[in-house]
Amino acid sequence: MSDSVFFHSQDQLKEIAQDVLRYAREKGASDAAVEISEGNGLSVSVRKGKVETIEQNKDKGIGVTVYLGEPGKIRRGNASTSDFSKQSLRDTVDAAYNIARFTAADDCAGLPDEDTLEMNPRDLRLCYPWLISSEEAVKLACRAEDAAYAVDKRITNSEGAGVYAQQSHFVSANSRGFIGGYPYSRHTISVAPIAGKGANMQRDDWYSSMRDSAKLAQPEAVGRYAAERALARLNARKLDTRKCPVLFEAPLAAGLLGAFVQAVSGGALYRKSTFLLDSLGKPVFAPHIQVVEDPHVIGAVGSAPFDEEGVKTSRREVVKDGVVQGYFLSTYSARKLGMKTTGNAGGSHNLSLTSTLTQANDDFRQMLKKLDTGLLVTELMGQGVNYVTGDYSRGASGYWVEKGVIQYPVEEITIAGNMKDMLLQIVGIGADTLIRGTKQTGSILIEQMTVAGN
Repeated sequence: MSDSVFFHSQDQLKEIAQDVLRYAREKGASDAAVEISEGNGLSVSVRKGKVETIEQNKDKGIGVTVYLGEPGKIRRGNASTSDFSKQSLRDTVDAAYNIARFTAADDCAGLPDEDTLEMNPRDLRLCYPWLISSEEAVKLACRAEDAAYAVDKRITNSEGAGVYAQQSHFVSANSRGFIGGYPYSRHTISVAPIAGKGANMQRDDWYSSMRDSAKLAQPEAVGRYAAERALARLNARKLDTRKCPVLFEAPLAAGLLGAFVQAVSGGALYRKSTFLLDSLGKPVFAPHIQVVEDPHVIGAVGSAPFDEEGVKTSRREVVKDGVVQGYFLSTYSARKLGMKTTGNAGGSHNLSLTSTLTQANDDFRQMLKKLDTGLLVTELMGQGVNYVTGDYSRGASGYWVEKGVIQYPVEEITIAGNMKDMLLQIVGIGADTLIRGTKQTGSILIEQMTVAGN
């Protein structure tokens, strides 16, 4: 990928980073780290065929962290600027230095150990610039919305359609010899149609998001599917309170995986504010469940050769046969726990949740058959997860299923349980795999939850 889509080249950003580190050393810093980023993009939205917004962005920024003191007695300060002039860089280093002088010493603060740093980062091909004009983007958004309207006369309104294109690049460096960076991109087409009228209106949405615009779904396909989802929700009913199996549609299933990640992340663990405290080496999921992290998938949204601290990333089994094999740790949280960083400063990378029981033909229809009689959940409202106790309670809507066949849509219900029980009671994962952000999973079938309705 050429640097030509940006004002600065990677080499220029590296030169600026080295200048910042030199200023910090001259100032008297024990250690220092810097991140420099630059990006540009376009975002358009239309509603009922008319342009609502056109936004273009050109952003840049520098963040500096200065460390003072000896290991075990480190003080740190942070400062940032969007001005790349030499005087501004010096002023920013000065600001970070002065903040560090007055902060309390922290026995776990400091840069990562040198042996954890990625000194030879690989190219994972994460940037595919989409230099689309605003006129072209508007046309794509209109095509998505028009396709939604064309599905059925009952599509009466729209919350709009949008096209988003973004390409950025960055360089990170620290005083222990690490310097690395790369360009990356993320592009999206989305639409949110409304079906019905008056009190019987229902909305739904769909989107396609990729690093490479050539791999985006066609806008017509996005629009049609979003419309079909909205139409399927018309004439929704309520349910009486009951206990039953619950099938989380794949887009929502990724949220369950996200809840697990948060519960076994360093911050929650060292603060002792998680229901999965001391879970390393213990069964947390059903025995057929596997969770793998693979940061080095070429072109994937969740790929990264190193984390936000410059620590090398690696493929690993996070959960094997239901048993937790590793946490998600930054350098700081690892030190607080007396462990080593896992290269997860900034979050997880390409997590996949799978089951050894899943068959190739376990598509969405097959998962409905496995559900048999129970609730299919397609939308969740509110936060509803207590990460200290694991209690889970979310507003929901979806469909009531009997003998593997959808009977009718349901709304204004609440699903409840405890995350500990829910993870252990996963009885199936579909082959209807979907990627949402950095997480990949099919639909998830949980043996039993409480559904509260009327």
